[in-house]
Amino acid sequence: MDKFGFDEEKVKTSVGELGTVITGNTPSKSKDEYWDSEDICFVKPDGIADAGITYISKSSEYMSEAAREKARVVTKDAIFVTCIGSIGKIGIAEDGEFAFNQQINTIVPNDRVIPKYLAYNLLYSKTRLSAIANSAVVPIINKSQFSEFEIKIVEDKAKQGKIVDGLDFVARIIDKKKQQLEELDTLIKARFVEMFGDPRFNEYNFEKKMLRDTCKVVTGNTPSRAVDEYYGDYIEWIKTDNIVSGQLTPTTASESLSEEGMQVGRTVDEDAILMACIAGSVASIGRVCVTDRKVAFNQQINAIVPQEYNTLFLYTLLQISKDYLVEEINMALKGILSKSRLEEKTFIVPPMEVQDEFADFVTQVDKLKVAVQESLDELQTLFDSLMQQYFG
Repeated sequence: MDKFGFDEEKVKTSVGELGTVITGNTPSKSKDEYWDSEDICFVKPDGIADAGITYISKSSEYMSEAAREKARVVTKDAIFVTCIGSIGKIGIAEDGEFAFNQQINTIVPNDRVIPKYLAYNLLYSKTRLSAIANSAVVPIINKSQFSEFEIKIVEDKAKQGKIVDGLDFVARIIDKKKQQLEELDTLIKARFVEMFGDPRFNEYNFEKKMLRDTCKVVTGNTPSRAVDEYYGDYIEWIKTDNIVSGQLTPTTASESLSEEGMQVGRTVDEDAILMACIAGSVASIGRVCVTDRKVAFNQQINAIVPQEYNTLFLYTLLQISKDYLVEEINMALKGILSKSRLEEKTFIVPPMEVQDEFADFVTQVDKLKVAVQESLDELQTLFDSLMQQYFG
């Protein structure tokens, strides 16, 4: 018996049997008349979030009415699924008309299925969708593959509606918890600006120093993979995916080094700052966390050990200074913020007693964040369990 008191046997069906599948395209960019007015939203993968369902009502790009015959246009309740590159991101059209590019397949649902029920089902199927992609370099799912992709549904639309209502309810609470976390982060940054101003302009005339003069900077490494004895369970080996925006401390590492591996690796103790300095996008470079335990870390990370800073103050200062940190990085090459470049960056150095006062404030706010995050984790577990129950 499921969560809503019914026990409906699910049936397998292909996506193509649930609606019309359409692959997008891009009208010629060389024809100015196709792009000179904002008549129709033009949806691209970057307008669809990596997680959850994106409700699409506007876009970063629009095309004109003149391009209609050269485009593929859908309306409300069409479901967008990214099928080139980042596979399986899900969007659903709200009011209006929407064209979309060739990296997206849409499905216009038929009468067998409630659109949002299908959107949730496809969201649940993201891992399986990724697994059928053709290329390891640039993953691709073509229209035929997507149309033939099988999912499980309940046929009764009233029961589909109850499932959607339940998932929507949990998703709304999850969104509120995420918003609370964002508001707490905003509170910390607002307090920082109140006490220290904008660090780039230094309107309070604090002393400024290069990072090398106030901290020790250490670049991580990877012990040789050819030596099995270097890897074990003695000390966590942190990578950039363990540095999560908005989370104070690093997440648990998926790999660890042995005691022997630690001797050839790079480690820091508690209260150091880890910064992602090599990444595939500027958005990922400059992410920071504070160690709450001794860890090893790889070469994509620079560790910063404060000597003239309160760690929590410097952690927030680096977050606020992210644009400054990445302003000279050339992503046409490999996104790298080198140790030498990082050490040459200059930052304000307020009196330690003022840094400590700010750090006390951060500690109190972080306690609230931890409580909200624990609640969010429980809700996400519930949501994932319901998705498995309804679509697995």
